[in-house]
Amino acid sequence: MAWLIGLYLRLIWATTRWQLEGAEYAKVSRGEPLILAFWHECLPLAAQGWRLMGEQIPTVSGLRAQALISRHRDGRLIARAAAPFDVEVVHASSSKGGAAGLRQLLRVLEGGGVAVITPDGPRGPARQAAPGIVQLAALAGLPVLACGAASSRMRRARSWDRMRFPLPFALAVVVIEAPITVPRDDPASALPAVTAALNRATERADQAVER
Repeated sequence: MAWLIGLYLRLIWATTRWQLEGAEYAKVSRGEPLILAFWHECLPLAAQGWRLMGEQIPTVSGLRAQALISRHRDGRLIARAAAPFDVEVVHASSSKGGAAGLRQLLRVLEGGGVAVITPDGPRGPARQAAPGIVQLAALAGLPVLACGAASSRMRRARSWDRMRFPLPFALAVVVIEAPITVPRDDPASALPAVTAALNRATERADQAVER
């Protein structure tokens, strides 16, 4: 199953015309860490979005992103399928091992790496960010880059998040919003701004592919 999902993702990558909006927000110095966030529904496009950033942003080229993914079977499948796109997985979730996963991501950031979080996963509710992402940003002293992704040809699953499955021969757009600063002494106050930016990035991607 993991092999088939990986083959599907490679087919999408090869047959899709990709566009990146907001690349200037991810242009950091070599070795400077990043926190990227996507809604869980964008997972099938997120790994390819990271590869797109690597191709268009020289300072992140060659880096491997570390994504927080749940420990259950679906999480293991995603981990294996995403590996060819320079994405490694931290197996944890908000419901089991979340604190350990955040500590591991913090070590990744302290080493100049890239952390990717879907703050409404793995069980939702959809588009409601859990506080882990702002806690991580506050501890690391880093802003959050909210991202969205959409394809002009995609199917929506009947799952809780209406996950987006792109189809071949389409236009796909990845959007990066401006950095969101998270105060160290009150990280929860930044959660509404992170939620709004994730919604805005996803809606901008939808509008771009509709045009």
